[in-house]
Amino acid sequence: MVSAIVGGYVVPVDGAPIDGGTVLIEDGRIVAVGPDADVDIPEDAELIDAAGSWVLPGFFDAHVHLGVHEEGEGWSGNDTNEMTDPNGARFRAVDGIDPFDIGFDDALSGGVTSVVVKPGSGNPIGGRTIGVKTWGRTILDMVFAEHVSVKSALGENPKRIYGDKKQTPSTRLGVAAIIREAFTKAQNYAAQRDHARDEGKPFDTDLTMETLAEVLDGDLYWDQHTHRADDIVTAIRLAEEFGYKLVVNHGTEGHLIADVLAEKEVPVILGPLFTTRSKVELRNRSLRAAGILARAGVKLAITTDHPVVPINFLVYQAALAVKDGLDPDAALRALTVNPASMLGLDDRIGSLKPGLDADVVIWSGDPLDVMNRALRVFVRGREVYHFDEAKGEGVVKERRYRE
Repeated sequence: MVSAIVGGYVVPVDGAPIDGGTVLIEDGRIVAVGPDADVDIPEDAELIDAAGSWVLPGFFDAHVHLGVHEEGEGWSGNDTNEMTDPNGARFRAVDGIDPFDIGFDDALSGGVTSVVVKPGSGNPIGGRTIGVKTWGRTILDMVFAEHVSVKSALGENPKRIYGDKKQTPSTRLGVAAIIREAFTKAQNYAAQRDHARDEGKPFDTDLTMETLAEVLDGDLYWDQHTHRADDIVTAIRLAEEFGYKLVVNHGTEGHLIADVLAEKEVPVILGPLFTTRSKVELRNRSLRAAGILARAGVKLAITTDHPVVPINFLVYQAALAVKDGLDPDAALRALTVNPASMLGLDDRIGSLKPGLDADVVIWSGDPLDVMNRALRVFVRGREVYHFDEAKGEGVVKERRYRE
């Protein structure tokens, strides 16, 4: 199937805007982007008129709990944290995702087409994350990146949770020790496993150690929940000690050491930004942080940490960050190409260019203007959401089976 979004103000993000541009889509992928006159549109293509509108890549929230912490479901819909083992590397967020969580519909209304769903921050090592589209009937057709990262937490959460149980870790020392011991065991495990394979001998697979070995091999990123500046530095020290690919998540006090993060080339998924200072670690939360980090040269993404902040408010957080000093172009990059590239997913999502998934959103105007809205949302080239002007409400394409 071929379709062409024509006549809009096309903002590829990773390229100059095109006034009067076309995005050509075939079989769920973008095949061409350019001025209307320069794109050869097949005669049988479906034409989608975007005149007077802005056309952007779908937004990407790289740190959410969509589907594993369902809204309006109470305890029965909360599968975010398996807080029975400080080292939960074997746990997988994908096993707890409910595609019918209403948050997925909210995501589409906010122009968010891709997310990385993560376990919570109750354990020093929380488990494997998963990259999914925000529309689909089952998790089978939502997943677009099965192997992304492992979630880990420093600071207040794990020390409080396990401290209340009177077990390790109950201090920051204990949290770091759990992570350090886990990676040391994973190094030893990988060496013994590889030796057994070389010798042709049987070897018992350990899913926890296998996951951590993938982190050490660089096949999985290390998503480090951390708020305080000192904890961020601990995250850097541990990453340098074991050589894995670190991505700071939250980074509430990252702006206090922006120069260090820039020098170390450590990316930051910042947020959520709409929260109160509900705990000590958030006392220095500031909407100015995004601008400070970006100007220092830190690769920046913005997150809602949904459901902490509703995912459809992702772009509003970026807009307020712009109000407090973040460059508008940097804000759009923080919602698209930056989170994609910092997790190795920019070959699939994050911008409008040939070869990438056709996740495209038609906006009524500049999305950083809070009065504008997502009018039509396409995931893999398929229209899955539109705003019904007559009813004044968004309509999501049916997820459930109907005869």
